[in-house]
Amino acid sequence: MPADELFRSRLENQIDLRHPLARLSQRMPWAALEQALSSRLPATQAGGGRPALPVRLIAGLLYLKHAYDLSDEAVCERWLENPYWQFFTGEVVFQTRLPCDASSLTRWRQRLGEAGMEELLAHTINAAHAMQAVDAHELSRVIVDTTVQEKAIAYPTDSRLLEVARKKLVLLAKRHGIGVRQSYARQGPALSRKAGRYAHARQFKRMQRVLRRQRTVLGRVLRDIERKLDQVEPGVRERIVVWLERAQRLYTQRPKDKQKLYALHAPEVECIGKGKARQA
Repeated sequence: MPADELFRSRLENQIDLRHPLARLSQRMPWAALEQALSSRLPATQAGGGRPALPVRLIAGLLYLKHAYDLSDEAVCERWLENPYWQFFTGEVVFQTRLPCDASSLTRWRQRLGEAGMEELLAHTINAAHAMQAVDAHELSRVIVDTTVQEKAIAYPTDSRLLEVARKKLVLLAKRHGIGVRQSYARQGPALSRKAGRYAHARQFKRMQRVLRRQRTVLGRVLRDIERKLDQVEPGVRERIVVWLERAQRLYTQRPKDKQKLYALHAPEVECIGKGKARQA
């Protein structure tokens, strides 16, 4: 402790030690946490310079940031005015300066990486369990926030996806000089429109017959291009194979399959059913 802080009142004499954060700070295995994270958070800055920030301060700020859902700037500002937060991060007396620049948290978070954040979470859960703040059965399942960023994709009807895949394969073949036996340039769009009309009229048996025909058309184009891949250069072949694999997924997938392909141009898109009107 610096000499000018020797005669200042200690934080533990100013706060209620029964406060949840005060209790958590006393139960947290800070020594074990510092030892686990020391390899990712060096004691000095690279290339010399002033000593790095204490591991407990960084770990505490990151915990407070996620626990209270704050930005880097906000968590530093709240820390400055909250004695419980300062006590949690290891301060002995009340501080009147920001703990660090907000941009420093970003750099420390990058140094910690995913493994370091998991280590911090594990120690926090263990401490909460030791305090009997959570029961073991509460840790048996995870509550996930399913709020997602909307993607610019249309509702994934099978008919539209099959037609988009056919058009994409025909376009790729034409662009790279691969002659297809039949492109189904007229029949493909006509089938897609017919499937839409049958679906609107709730004539599902007829719609299923059209979908089977669309699937047959896509399969023929797919196999035709696969047979002629040897005609193109290796680099071009690799790009075509990516789209062939996606088209193959569409060709083989069924309505109740898991890990379905919902958008040909964005295979990473997943569908989360939330029971909302006009949203998948």
